Amino acid sequence: MLRPSLEVADIFRDHGAAWRAANAGHISLDQLKVMSAVEQCRTAALGGHVARCEDCAHEHIAYNSCRNRHCPKCQGGAARTWLAAREAELLPVGYFHLVFTLPAPVADIAYQNKRLVYDLLMRASAETTLTIAADPKHLGAKIGITSVLHTWGSAMTHHPHVHMIVPGGGLSPEGSEWIACRPNFFLPVRVLSRLFRRLFLEGLTRLHRDGRLAFFGEHAQLADRAAFDTHIAPLKKSEWVVYAKEPFAGPKAVLAYLSRYTHRVAIANSRLIRADADSVTFRVKDYRIDGPGRYKTMTLKPHEFIRRFLIHVLPKGQHRIRHYGFFGNGNRAANIARIRELLAAPAPGSDTRATDTRAADTAEGPRILDLPCPCCGGRLVIVAAFGPAGPPHHQPAPETIDSS
Repeated sequence: MLRPSLEVADIFRDHGAAWRAANAGHISLDQLKVMSAVEQCRTAALGGHVARCEDCAHEHIAYNSCRNRHCPKCQGGAARTWLAAREAELLPVGYFHLVFTLPAPVADIAYQNKRLVYDLLMRASAETTLTIAADPKHLGAKIGITSVLHTWGSAMTHHPHVHMIVPGGGLSPEGSEWIACRPNFFLPVRVLSRLFRRLFLEGLTRLHRDGRLAFFGEHAQLADRAAFDTHIAPLKKSEWVVYAKEPFAGPKAVLAYLSRYTHRVAIANSRLIRADADSVTFRVKDYRIDGPGRYKTMTLKPHEFIRRFLIHVLPKGQHRIRHYGFFGNGNRAANIARIRELLAAPAPGSDTRATDTRAADTAEGPRILDLPCPCCGGRLVIVAAFGPAGPPHHQPAPETIDSS
């Protein structure tokens, strides 16, 4: 399909140089790399491929993707590849969706200690769910979890939380049977909330005690142990938000949900409305309101828009998607096979081979561009590749096509 008329890349190209100059010395190397990747994605700067339609001989130029995980244009293809593998792992049971959210006073600490606190958030939420599910008073089973870290709200403000997808049941302690939960109830959120609160605050206190947390600006005083203890004391009594959504309506609904959440970035290009020299306007959703009134627009100065986008750049090497329990990477295949055996469910026969999001190698034959011909919808076969110097024969650059 044709790319959106306005992209995050356009805003970066128009205002990025001025923003970098205005914030020199306060931008991380990771943020600079993301800006550069987004600006160059699917442009001549990264080279590309010349493809020819097998049916009408139309020639099309497709520029290479940056493949940066924060790029709005690259995540559609990455999600498709990831979901192909997940589809083969779906179980014929109901699935549930849980959300674990950090309260604002802790989110402020996470902002200055992203790697440590985001990791703690994912581990504490997973341990909470695994522990309560294993308790005979609740489910008494070993469950499987897919967790996805998000750090933003709809307005791109800092809002760290974990989306968790869990099959509705688990393996018995000895692995001899499948224990199903109630059809519309997985685990009590009040119990989950209190254990999550305890585990997270204990972990955060250990990090502070070991001198691993850094504090800057208005939070600099929290480096002192007494000030830190005073800061988190009210959090030990407040209610922490753990939200359980309605169970999914079958495996296809699980995949549809995952396709929207696993590879999402702070804002999709489709949410952008307009941008000029003084402002950027985009769509937001107010989750506190039900009905059509929750959909609104927001306008920010371009520099503030860029700042909000970049605060969600994750530290290098930090995984946003993690698996726990019987979905743990070490024994995932054996566990899934055992569960299917217990449920008398056949393994799905879908092809789960990973494919390149822009150009796929077939088992035999030519390389195929993962896009239809814009003229007749036929298959585009790659006939040449080129670097930043440009396509061969000095062909004019055509309209860029967005496959995400």
